[in-house]
Amino acid sequence: MVAILAEACAVRTPGPGAMTIQATPSSPSRDSAAALITAASSTAQAWENGFLIGPGDVLDISVWKDEALARSCVVRPDGVISFPLIGEVRAGGMTVSQLKTDMEQKLATYVPDVVLTVEVKQINSMLIYIIGKVKSPGKFILNADIDVLQALAMAGGLNEFANGNKIKVFRQENDKTTMFPFEYDEVVEGKRLEQNINLKRGDIVVVP
Repeated sequence: MVAILAEACAVRTPGPGAMTIQATPSSPSRDSAAALITAASSTAQAWENGFLIGPGDVLDISVWKDEALARSCVVRPDGVISFPLIGEVRAGGMTVSQLKTDMEQKLATYVPDVVLTVEVKQINSMLIYIIGKVKSPGKFILNADIDVLQALAMAGGLNEFANGNKIKVFRQENDKTTMFPFEYDEVVEGKRLEQNINLKRGDIVVVP
């Protein structure tokens, strides 16, 4: 589901007004849907202990006072990036600060007193997909704990043709697909609330 880009790393050329996400912790706002999800092409908020780098994420990496060591890197499907001097580095599954520490240790052999900056320029790995009979189907960046009911609200809610009692959530883990049923009417009436599971990256919500 993440597009494979032809070049894993390119010389960093951030556009005007580009936003970045750094290793500094921040708390996502829970007061609005806009603070919870954005379009895949937009920068989303991430926080130090919650966000794990994944395939498709775009990282801006630079060494202080060394323009030759500044790159915008796309995390490959195998979770690896390439960087000058140290070659391939695993980034997938790591926090920003973990990757920064690992790369500084590797670069220390070549760059004395290295000061490295790692920023998440664009999040493409934390996606969920909502398809079917909702008002605004599509893919959304998941950057907080979101349950099925909240996700449906973010997609604009069910449209007039939806069968809310036959909603399904599909989850792919370890080459196995699990399906979770969700009956909208029951949940909004406060019944069988265990159906209202928290979503994970890659989940697909299907509204027939």
